[in-house]
Amino acid sequence: MQVTFNLSNLTGRAKTWALGLKLHDPNVFGSLEILKYRLKETFESPRAEFRARSALVMLKQGKRDVHANAQHLRYLASSVTENPVDEHTLINVFI
Repeated sequence: MQVTFNLSNLTGRAKTWALGLKLHDPNVFGSLEILKYRLKETFESPRAEFRARSALVMLKQGKRDVHANAQHLRYLASSVTENPVDEHTLINVFI
């Protein structure tokens, strides 16, 4: 159900790619995890996570208010999925 919903919301190149795969094998996306993995493998830059981790480590508040800085920290932390940053490190970066 989730796979079908997510596939119906794809557009552009991603939709063409997914429909092409489903045409050859209707069960190619057996679960949502498989769909997410295949999308990430196909469309995400191989260095995206490295860049997010680097930006997270070098994060400074600068002219952003505390709320905007916290939101940016959350965004960067959520971008690092392969080897997530532990909470203690996130607290040190934020402070």
